[in-house]
Amino acid sequence: VQLVESGGGLVQAGGSLRLSCAASGSIFSIKAMGWYRQAPGKERELVASINEGGRTFYADAVKGRFTISRDNAKNTLLLQMNSLKPEDTAMYYCVGLSQIGVESGEYDYWGQGTQVTVSS
Repeated sequence: VQLVESGGGLVQAGGSLRLSCAASGSIFSIKAMGWYRQAPGKERELVASINEGGRTFYADAVKGRFTISRDNAKNTLLLQMNSLKPEDTAMYYCVGLSQIGVESGEYDYWGQGTQVTVSS
């Protein structure tokens, strides 16, 4: 499975960005997908995820501001980010979870990341 992110960039606080993740390869093996982020000097955190059934998860820090969705026809995962804050600045990674990942408890497919920078 290959994951390629796009849509990052520089935005002012209060603005919006939409991240996209194009999936290719053995995508039938993916049980769930999500977005992680990591800021310099901080631990990596799961921002949002969506499973095969459409159930979503959001970190408390982004609830009400971010929306995760998927376009199955285009094999694309989306993250709509509204009301962005400077603390949202981070590298954002698209991730996928296979059955192996379910058993190990870790997402096992990772994209290269896209940088999001929010200026105050």
